[in-house]
Amino acid sequence: MLQRIQSIYLFCCMLTAGVLPLFISLWTTTSKKEVFVADNVLYTALFGSTVLLALVSIFSYKKRQNQFVINRLNMILNFIIIGLLVYHSLNLSGEAKVSMKGIGMFLPIFSIVFLALANKAIKRDEDLVKSVDRIR
Repeated sequence: MLQRIQSIYLFCCMLTAGVLPLFISLWTTTSKKEVFVADNVLYTALFGSTVLLALVSIFSYKKRQNQFVINRLNMILNFIIIGLLVYHSLNLSGEAKVSMKGIGMFLPIFSIVFLALANKAIKRDEDLVKSVDRIR
């Protein structure tokens, strides 16, 4: 059942959280040095755990409720990442170290969108199975 639409959404979430942060910078310092996810151990671990949760969710397709819960946990993790990125960008005094925010700060938002779409498809599958069970 890996051909379901939620698996495609989860794969897009994996790409958004696992591959794109390697090529898209989070911010640029005043010395014109681009900062990537791989430069910070905390962000690397958080983005890596997002990828891991999405991978676990893809392969737990037989248990739709567990898949739904794993996706919810992944959304919470992405909100934590957003909070840390916002805290880091606002905590610096007077833009002393960060001169320009990058598009990489919005990657967790894209991951949340893909996870929400996957949860919507999982819910639709669950409703379909329940309706078929009522007929029997």
